[in-house]
Amino acid sequence: MTENSPVISRILSGELCSGCGLCAGVSESAISMTTVAPGYGRPTQNAPLTDEVERKIETSCPGSRVASWVDEPWQDATHDDMYWGPWRRCMTGHAVDPEVRYAGSSGGALSAIAGYALKSGLVTKVLHVNADPEQPTRNRITLSDNMADIVAGAGSRYATSSPLAAIQELLDQGSRFAFIGKPCDISALRQLSKIDERVNKLIPLKLSFFCGGIPSHDGADRIVQAMGLDPKQVATFRYRGHGWPGLTKVVSSDGEIGEMRYEDSWGGHLSKEVQFRCKICADAVGGVADIACADAWYGGETGYPQFDEADGRSLIMARTKIGEQLVKEAAANGILAVKDLPIDEIMLMQPSQARRKRLVGARMDASRLMLQPVPRTEGLKVKTAQKQATIKEYLRDLLGTIRRIVLKRR
Repeated sequence: MTENSPVISRILSGELCSGCGLCAGVSESAISMTTVAPGYGRPTQNAPLTDEVERKIETSCPGSRVASWVDEPWQDATHDDMYWGPWRRCMTGHAVDPEVRYAGSSGGALSAIAGYALKSGLVTKVLHVNADPEQPTRNRITLSDNMADIVAGAGSRYATSSPLAAIQELLDQGSRFAFIGKPCDISALRQLSKIDERVNKLIPLKLSFFCGGIPSHDGADRIVQAMGLDPKQVATFRYRGHGWPGLTKVVSSDGEIGEMRYEDSWGGHLSKEVQFRCKICADAVGGVADIACADAWYGGETGYPQFDEADGRSLIMARTKIGEQLVKEAAANGILAVKDLPIDEIMLMQPSQARRKRLVGARMDASRLMLQPVPRTEGLKVKTAQKQATIKEYLRDLLGTIRRIVLKRR
């Protein structure tokens, strides 16, 4: 028995927790997820852990190790890229249903694919995140068995979530379900599948997205305050969606409405609140998902994406055989409209993700220099991508990360 988990202690001391909830989900109630300032999900150990539970956490926790892009049982990709990961087919597209396309953050592709997985009988439910009605800027985990509920939860949710906090309970129920989660959540599931064979049997479809990182709850509260409203009086809160990219929209309990452009809500508030684990993420593109989607932004004259409102367009990367087949069937059945995309064009749509991958090695080097732990990232092409960074870029992020660690210790 482990009185105080050394794995969790290391993860928390190094700010390596993503908040996924995997440790709580496999702990047999010995660990619970709590919210800590400034608004992140973190584990609290309440009882000793068995050696088996400790092994599951060490193997699966994305703060301990990140699932590899290569040489793993789930990898049957025909191509790979140092930035964009393994893939079989790269596309742009959108949900054919205009309601689904409008509700989604970037064309509704993930919602449409999840809905088709239900309709086809591949799964009986979909596990995903939606807004907590009690605290609308926060998230809750839900299981949906119909398209209406999936669409009701559509749209990006830029706040902490722990979708794996009940994973053992869900697997024990024995029903097949699709999973929509952050890249780190998918990594945790892939690693857990090495220990628990039910993961792949009961979760045959794992969907993810390109992730910009998880901001704190304080970031969302500051958005509400910037609109001149009270965070304690929020009745509904939408981060994005209902258009592309869609406005951040708040409705207060007394009917007041506040709106903010995505460019301002993410760029001016939320991006500054992203937790440290996300800043050293070696797989923010859902490289081990069956399908990963993202905004297929249109580039402007500067070479960076434009955020003017338009009809939603998704980047869709089918990474596995089952992912490729599902997209093909959804398109053939009029659920999804897709068009093949040369892989090099993703750079025009997602330049910030490419920059992150080039510089994550510098950030992890800084952590090592400061004797801070880092996740194991074998097979994620970190060093290959790092070679594309300039010396100036490398040193800026190395020194910036060192400064952050020093300030944290004071």
